[in-house]
Amino acid sequence: MTVEQRYSYLIEWFSRNMPVAETELTYKTPYQLLVAVILSAQCTDKRVNMVTPALFQDFPDAQSLAQSTPETVFEYIKSVSYPNNKAKHLVGMAKKLCADFAGIIPSDVELLQLLPGVGRKTANVIASVVFNQPAMAVDTHVFRVSERIGLTTNSKTPLETEKMLVKHIPANLIPKAHHWLILHGRYTCTARSPKCVECGLNNCCRFYQRKNIEQAKTNINKKL
Repeated sequence: MTVEQRYSYLIEWFSRNMPVAETELTYKTPYQLLVAVILSAQCTDKRVNMVTPALFQDFPDAQSLAQSTPETVFEYIKSVSYPNNKAKHLVGMAKKLCADFAGIIPSDVELLQLLPGVGRKTANVIASVVFNQPAMAVDTHVFRVSERIGLTTNSKTPLETEKMLVKHIPANLIPKAHHWLILHGRYTCTARSPKCVECGLNNCCRFYQRKNIEQAKTNINKKL
């Protein structure tokens, strides 16, 4: 199966089996999503959703968060990963957002990356989810699933993966495709024990095909 055929199969399968694909982070405003995505780095969405209600209640916008301190914010988010750094990033993000953007979340990926705690992945998430732009955020799930299925080949960096996905996926589907790959990696194509047998994509998956070939060789060697 060619790369183009894999992309075609994937798009058709997800369109049919996962017509609704959205972020699992809980938010009401672009500001809240930005905060949640910063907190979600190397942390589960479930954990982030546990700490953000109180944080959003006391800091409902960038202006209120900018007036706080990392020490204060730390107490709200201390159960997430790397709370010290994230507390500093959140306050720094809010201060810069107020100082340079009048408290309004920019839609441009490059401008978003000027904010503390916002890398390319986070910027792409905001551009995609909030502004419905064809920005492909590549986290560990997207990186792993893309390589396993065969959407990428020996991709060394998230940026390489991003460029390949954007090249082959129609622009209007990229915001949704981002969530297709994340959710598939989170619940089916897991890192340690992928559920290959029950996966609807195993017909086009390079990883599954190689796994079957290796198992066949093992079985033959056992018989010899």
